[in-house]
Amino acid sequence: MSRRNKVAVFLIVILGLAIFGYSLRDVKLNILIRDFASIHLDWLLIAVLCMILYFGLEGLVVKIFVDERMGHYSFKSAIRIPLIEQLFNGITPFSSGGQPAQLIAMLQSGIDGGRASSVLLMKFIVYQAMIVINFIIALVIGFHYMVSKMSYLSLFVVFGFLIHFGVIIGLLLVMFWPQFTKKAVRVILSPMRWFGKAERMNDMLTRLDTKIDLFYEESVQLLGQRKLLLKVALVTFLQLMAYYLVPYFIMLSLGYTQANIVMITCLHVLIVMVISIFPIPGGAGGAEYSFTVLFGSYITNSSKLVVAMLLWRILTYYFGIFAGLVRWRLNRIS
Repeated sequence: MSRRNKVAVFLIVILGLAIFGYSLRDVKLNILIRDFASIHLDWLLIAVLCMILYFGLEGLVVKIFVDERMGHYSFKSAIRIPLIEQLFNGITPFSSGGQPAQLIAMLQSGIDGGRASSVLLMKFIVYQAMIVINFIIALVIGFHYMVSKMSYLSLFVVFGFLIHFGVIIGLLLVMFWPQFTKKAVRVILSPMRWFGKAERMNDMLTRLDTKIDLFYEESVQLLGQRKLLLKVALVTFLQLMAYYLVPYFIMLSLGYTQANIVMITCLHVLIVMVISIFPIPGGAGGAEYSFTVLFGSYITNSSKLVVAMLLWRILTYYFGIFAGLVRWRLNRIS
């Protein structure tokens, strides 16, 4: 890990502590201690296991794809990929560092660049599709509640959905109309010729054409393997559900046993969509605020609401970062 990434991890931790400190400003220490002491550890453990299952199922997706290409890939090697992804997603704006970090991790485990890129492309296609499907379901069920609680937050949700939906449209264009996609890319990027050298622009377009051709070839192969596609889609759906259920089990651990599992899960899907459009790594600030506003009607005790937010943020964000750090450190030692 570079010095720059180490600084990023340090700053993320400092920012998180500052946000936690601000959230606790109106909570008395003795009440906070009492609420932590009254947590039902069995439910909290299930929330932790949900996150472990989330990482494990993504590792399984990697193993399924690599096994199909190479014959065998150990789960020990496969589980390393999502942990490294969590680390670099967590310390970069818009989670932009996860994909390159996964590619490097796969190269280090002995997979050649072409096959590694292929696996990551197929994984990305399925993951984005499952996110959009889950979000549409959550939008139908929980959007009216979000609008009633905070109408302007709904604009971020819609914007986040449009971004992910645009990604899916782009993927479909490449998968079924690669030549049209190449022409569209040239039209969209044509204004750049006014500001840059023609040679550099032509080189960039050549690289994009190569990537579009690679993506098309891989998507055709993926669509031709329907059993593999359905298997990976099912595993990815279960992976996302494990993640989306975390707030529900946190609420149970705090004694809110009447929580509606469907509504809580849908609200978490919507929160994740909001987080995805914040440029700050992990959507810091926006994530905590969205959680307290949307779940404030379910967790009426202000102290327990802050505790729930802290537990949720630690499990769904910082847990992945530190698990990735540990895995990266173990890899260096070995």
